Amino acid sequence: MSPTRTNSRDRVEDRLRSLAPEAAPAMERATERLLARVGDEHLADVSYAPVDSPFGPMLAAVSERGLLRLAFPEEDIDSVLELLARRVSPRIVESSGALDPARRELDEYFSGARSGFDLPLDWSLMSDFGRRVLRVTAEIPYGGVSTYKEVATDAGSPRGSRAAGNALGSNPIPIVIPCHRVLHSTGGLGGYGGGLDRKQFLLELEGAPLSARPAARGTARITSGPRTRRRR
Repeated sequence: MSPTRTNSRDRVEDRLRSLAPEAAPAMERATERLLARVGDEHLADVSYAPVDSPFGPMLAAVSERGLLRLAFPEEDIDSVLELLARRVSPRIVESSGALDPARRELDEYFSGARSGFDLPLDWSLMSDFGRRVLRVTAEIPYGGVSTYKEVATDAGSPRGSRAAGNALGSNPIPIVIPCHRVLHSTGGLGGYGGGLDRKQFLLELEGAPLSARPAARGTARITSGPRTRRRR
């Protein structure tokens, strides 16, 4: 099923091209007002928009439950939206305003002014086991690291390191759910869905050790408020 994208850019642009040139700007403004109303009045089940990052524009999507997806720049937008349509709802709209909280907190995180996220999360895209793994991962503190084995054990599967790694690799909300803080028990970086260069960048941003020296877990960092970046 293709997502019913209220703001399907291709359809809008095709329609505008068919109009007299002088009518196109007015139609564009009307379209933007309509899309803003759809987002503001929660007439769609999923809203998405680009958000800035040091890696380039990332695609963020939210539902009424919370942040649902955060996609790296190289991920195909249409494929991401198709998956959201199948797994969540085909009622999808681009709405910049709906993503303002996520945009603000990510900006603060990347600037070093935030060490935890207050964003509500929608766990709908995760399997039961993946959800357990990622909830454990969300409790790894800013500036700390854990290992695949420890995460698997805490998720209830002591022998499930590989399965835990797969769950981490398919994390639909990277950075906010900090799967970059999980390293190989031998001290290596392990893997990362966004690439090892990004994983190393995020660990260095947080002042975390680039080896598997586990940190004590506490309250989930996704619910903590802003803090000053730890200096190295």
